[in-house]
Amino acid sequence: FHLDPTPGKWEINATVPMTTQRDLSLAYSPGVAVPCEAIAASPETAYDYTNKGNLVAVISNGTAVLGLGNLGALASRKREERKEKK
Repeated sequence: FHLDPTPGKWEINATVPMTTQRDLSLAYSPGVAVPCEAIAASPETAYDYTNKGNLVAVISNGTAVLGLGNLGALASRKREERKEKK
């Protein structure tokens, strides 16, 4: 489950088709300037143009992971990924 078919639980995929040169030019510079300028003019539009509303920050030094003790930050990441999904 944790290794197959792909390690980890997260995967990043395009939310829109990117099959043509035009698609790519809209997704990357200079096409990306339009939403950047919109966000600069009206910061609340960041939720419309980005994945900001879908992100969660988890801060841990890994010293108390599921009662397993101090596993360190790297080993605790797997547990934190699971908590974010719930």
